Amino acid sequence: MKTTFHMDSSWKCFFSLLIIFPLILQLISAASDTINATRSIRDGETLVSSGGRFELGFFSPGNSSNRYLGLWFKNLTVTTIVWVANREVPLTNRRGILRVVEPGLLVLLNDTDGVVWSSNTSRAVQNPVAQLLDDGNIVVRDVDDESPENLLWQSFDHPTDTYLPGMKFGRNLVTGLETYYLSWRTSDDPAPGEFSFHLDPTGYPQILLKKSADVVYRIGPWNGIRFSGTPNAREDPTYRLLFVMNETEVTYREDTIDRSVVSRFTVNPNGVAQRLTWVDRTQGWATYMNMPADICDTYKLCGAYGRCNIANSPSCGCLERFVPKDPQAWVGADWSNGCIRRANLSCQGDIFLRYSGIKLPDSRNSWYNKSMTLDECRTHCSRNCSCTAYTQLNMSSGSGCLFWLGDLVDIRSLSPDGQDIYIRMASSESDSKGKNRVVLIASLASAVGVILIGLSLFLCILKRTNNQKQKKEVQYSPHDKDSELPLFNLSVITKATNNFSMNNKLGEGGFGPVYKGILEEGQEIAVKRLSKDSMQGLDEFKNEVIFIAKLQHRNLVRLLGCCIQEEETMLIYEYMPNKSLDVILFDQTRSKLLDWQTRFNIINGIARGLLYLHQDSRLRIIHRDLKASNILLDSDMNPKISDFGMARSFGGNETEAKTRRVVGTYGYMSPEYAVDGLFSVKSDVFSFGVLVLEIVSGRRNRGFSHSDHNLNLLGHAWTLYKEGRQLELVDSCLGDSFYFSEVVRSIHVGLLCVQQNPEDRPTMSSVVLMLGNEGVFPEAKQPGFFTERDVLAAQSATSTHTASSANEVTITMPEPR
Repeated sequence: MKTTFHMDSSWKCFFSLLIIFPLILQLISAASDTINATRSIRDGETLVSSGGRFELGFFSPGNSSNRYLGLWFKNLTVTTIVWVANREVPLTNRRGILRVVEPGLLVLLNDTDGVVWSSNTSRAVQNPVAQLLDDGNIVVRDVDDESPENLLWQSFDHPTDTYLPGMKFGRNLVTGLETYYLSWRTSDDPAPGEFSFHLDPTGYPQILLKKSADVVYRIGPWNGIRFSGTPNAREDPTYRLLFVMNETEVTYREDTIDRSVVSRFTVNPNGVAQRLTWVDRTQGWATYMNMPADICDTYKLCGAYGRCNIANSPSCGCLERFVPKDPQAWVGADWSNGCIRRANLSCQGDIFLRYSGIKLPDSRNSWYNKSMTLDECRTHCSRNCSCTAYTQLNMSSGSGCLFWLGDLVDIRSLSPDGQDIYIRMASSESDSKGKNRVVLIASLASAVGVILIGLSLFLCILKRTNNQKQKKEVQYSPHDKDSELPLFNLSVITKATNNFSMNNKLGEGGFGPVYKGILEEGQEIAVKRLSKDSMQGLDEFKNEVIFIAKLQHRNLVRLLGCCIQEEETMLIYEYMPNKSLDVILFDQTRSKLLDWQTRFNIINGIARGLLYLHQDSRLRIIHRDLKASNILLDSDMNPKISDFGMARSFGGNETEAKTRRVVGTYGYMSPEYAVDGLFSVKSDVFSFGVLVLEIVSGRRNRGFSHSDHNLNLLGHAWTLYKEGRQLELVDSCLGDSFYFSEVVRSIHVGLLCVQQNPEDRPTMSSVVLMLGNEGVFPEAKQPGFFTERDVLAAQSATSTHTASSANEVTITMPEPR
């Protein structure tokens, strides 16, 4: 039996749909990356690039309710905006619409059809389309012309804060168009911020990071392989670098070799330029590099002919055969005046000496020749008295010359990625051995002179103290160890303080009372008077004189001199009109004077002062009693670290010491120091972390109480941090007037500093860097002294030991003799 199958019209229609459905999908997919005069996108709709890498649509950043047209990576779990159209004119509702109109413009309209943002066009066409490409470029072109050379407009020419692989970065010399990157104002506001990233063609091209018009960081000139001083300068197989310099353009481009790598380069609102790479395993962005990366990346930190070396302490030093231009300021860590040649140039007969392993200097005052040999460079530069240095222009071909005119600035050591530069020097510098011999003799003569002067001063003080018959032992001379402190006469100090009137008394600490005084010439002073009943004595007095007399930094209080006469032992300081931090911070009324910007400046100032003590001073100093009452505030609320009576210095190779005499203040002491007597720079880091959390919260760590638990301030802060509720720590008197990112960063840094294990705590150089930059910080571990306790019971137990002031009491556990 033969069976015949008859297909009715409905089945025919069904099978026809099966055949043409993929074609329909293909057409829809092809159209999803493009809009034209008849198709637009509204808020809630998006364009997706053909390969599904990027998406264009409307968004609201952070906690903002404003709407912006932006571009982001399509398939990442973290929404990452890489371009914004209307960054200066946000939409206030969800009725925005993006259209393409003749003669070839991409326009963003609001709900009243007003133009919020518009592209421009190089020429007019009748059928323009806008297309989102799979590299993240938004292009406007003629519908029948896909040639990249004939585009009407492209977003790659008008980036916001982010560089994507394939973009050109630099200047079109024909049109004058500069492509550069401008940070967001804040993480919630994509409006133009303060920081911008440029390829500057002045002199010879180099990359500059600017804050407004000021350069804050610089990557040196192109050397044929890379930009001099590029972080992580090793060859990266992920990218292909292309630098173009001709009569029409000066541009730089990085092309991704492996398209599976998702990366971006961005300038964040805090002035850090970052390269980030997406990591599928962690579903997050990993920081590939930060610029600036350390203190030596600070533009012109060491001044002219100064070289910064992050491995040295202090970091700034003069190039060989150069000396500080202002020796006194240089000792005080003010390197801005830089260095000068120790032998003057004569032009005729000058020589050129090679300096190796450096990041090439600022090249904006330079010129170049692409064909000269290195010998020809020397000859040419020697004939021009204004030529101060030269180097090889192209390291890949070994040809060409780059010449500098004027002083050389912004030099740092780079090993092993540094380059050679040849610097003009006096002919006498060629005999380095003879010169070194002269310098050695001069140094020895100077040293002998200092010793003789110091001995003479010591004998004078010794004679004075021997006349004090009541004393059984000789007082310490402030001129020991060439501290060079001025001596004040007792009558002068008595008159200045109105005979130590109670009306002049500023407060009292472990050393004794502190009085305000006014010298005859009108200078205001603070006089710290050693009390007979003081828990501290001559050892602490000697300690303070030795250390603080040798330390000069804007965030350290300045010691003006001392007075040792009759029964009196006194230290004379510069007067701080706003007294100590604790007087304002922990007072409910006065704390309102400390807005967030002031508090953040205080945190940063204390950090810089500690960095100087730990790394950049002539001595490696551990303060050992850092607390709010030892932070003084000048008339502009700038912080000054004071009270070095408990400080200790370390030798160059020492990192840790142990003492049986534990000194410090409850609430600020690190666990290893309080329990085992071990102290190091990390002990100060712990105290700094406590201070940071106190400044943010306006609450003391010691005596802190909370209705929900019995944790101290450190435990409370860590609990909020783990639960993502850090903002609950902020002092209520600040209201909402603070920068979210700075507050969160400060709390995070504070918790990193108070971690239980000293090895987990950052160094102060890392702290300064983290406070100034956004980035991926390590997770904070449980803080030291993370214990629950009954605050009321503790207060009751200590209520019979009343301090003489509101300040925390400094404790001393004496060693047995």
